[in-house]
Amino acid sequence: MALLRSSLIVGSNTLLSRILGYVRDILIARALGTTGVIEAFVVAFRFPNLFRRLVAEGAFSAAFVPMLAKKLEKEGKAQALAFASNTMAWLLLILVLFTIAAEIFMEAIVTVIAPGFRDQPALFDATVLFTRLTLPYLVAMTIVALLSGVLNVNYKFAMAAAAPTLLNVIMILGLVFAVPWFKSAGHMLSWAVAVAGIAQYLWLGYACWKAGLRLSLPVPHLTESTKRLLRLMVPGIIGGGMTQINLLIGTIIASFIAGAVSVLYFADRIYQFPLGMIGIAIGTALLPELSRRIHGEPEAANAVQNRAVELAMLLTLPAAAALVAIADAICIVMFQYGRFTLKDAHDTAVALAAFSCGLPAYVLIRVFAPGFYAREDTRSPVIYAVVSMATNIALSVVLVWPPFGLWPTLGFLGIAIATAIAAWVNAALLGLMLARRRHWRLDTRLKSRLPRIALAALVMAGALVPLAYWLTPWIEPRGALRIAALAILVLAGMLVYAVLCIGFRVSSIGELREALRRRRGGKKEERATPPPSFD
Repeated sequence: MALLRSSLIVGSNTLLSRILGYVRDILIARALGTTGVIEAFVVAFRFPNLFRRLVAEGAFSAAFVPMLAKKLEKEGKAQALAFASNTMAWLLLILVLFTIAAEIFMEAIVTVIAPGFRDQPALFDATVLFTRLTLPYLVAMTIVALLSGVLNVNYKFAMAAAAPTLLNVIMILGLVFAVPWFKSAGHMLSWAVAVAGIAQYLWLGYACWKAGLRLSLPVPHLTESTKRLLRLMVPGIIGGGMTQINLLIGTIIASFIAGAVSVLYFADRIYQFPLGMIGIAIGTALLPELSRRIHGEPEAANAVQNRAVELAMLLTLPAAAALVAIADAICIVMFQYGRFTLKDAHDTAVALAAFSCGLPAYVLIRVFAPGFYAREDTRSPVIYAVVSMATNIALSVVLVWPPFGLWPTLGFLGIAIATAIAAWVNAALLGLMLARRRHWRLDTRLKSRLPRIALAALVMAGALVPLAYWLTPWIEPRGALRIAALAILVLAGMLVYAVLCIGFRVSSIGELREALRRRRGGKKEERATPPPSFD
């Protein structure tokens, strides 16, 4: 199956990036703990990331990839590359102007995104400086998103998926070797982010050149294709903006709670691992696949959507269940070193468990959204994102600051709970509307397997809880034993879940082996193949 193979390419590279990301975060936690400079860096890094996700990975990719795929199919490679080159010229012009303006007004921006820091002048000043240093990352990463789209539409997934690894490699090298050359680790990390953005741009520029996808940098022209791209992007920016406002609201509220910004950051980093490995990988592979099938092969497109949901839940439900069951053990082993205390680890575990309850929803959003984007419908997800945003804001406020003191404040936990619930609202609306429009119909196989997948995940989690309790004497003391204990928990969970999946007839070794053996043919051969399946 092309989708599975493409997802594995993206997922394997994402796995490497996430592993290196964990190494990076362990080094950051050990050096900086959860208060002070780390809070300034987290907020600083979040600002360019907010716009990167909004423009580059969100609205832009959602509009650009289907249009580029259509041009490639109908008008040929030359016209598709001309469209991509003109789009890149416009992006550079707009983003350079935006970056200059943001650098000038950075103090006002930080006042908005972290108002709680205003009462701490040193922390506020550090946040302003770090944000100015990291902001060029936005320009580089938006161009990286365009180059990734060009590669992905041409089924060149590997180098695009490997690009994020460079960020982690550069930051790790900086933390290990370069910190003494800077005023603080925060200063070094901020410079490293900017350098990593440039490195990723050069990496993908070379990948496109090597693949024969040569882009130029013309004077920007407002063509009909560019106008259509902008029209498609506007709803996506609004919808993506709602999602990013959720993150921004969480940061604003967390800035009033000591240590909350960094606790939520470290918890986020852990649950982003399965989200990146599963949701982003499948979503990245699914969008071009759907974009090229929906016009001529609607039944094949529906089969692709069903198999994407099945694969996503097969991998996500056990991950979510395990993260809830052994959150404490994970956070202690991952982060409790140096200035990162045992209390910090427990707080991070609580936030991680809450976030993880929404992990299946986060992944489903990534899987359902391409069903709209591939049909060049960027408006509908906006409506659902607005509802999700309103849910998140309302719940965050009432859980952190209960009206009339009706219940105790949940602090940072309230932010995590609100985020998870809002994600489920968004995923449910996306899935229901796809079904209502008859763009997606659950087939018999998916209806049969989903309950069994959920049962296997719950039983596996139930087995991990007593095992984690039994291994507590290994986990809490610092040393190699805690790493061995976590490895035992992970391997035990994987083994139990695999046995349960086979026992409940969720999947079989033969199915996966057959899926991995398949090879993609040429374009004509592709169109002649039956709907994708694992069996």
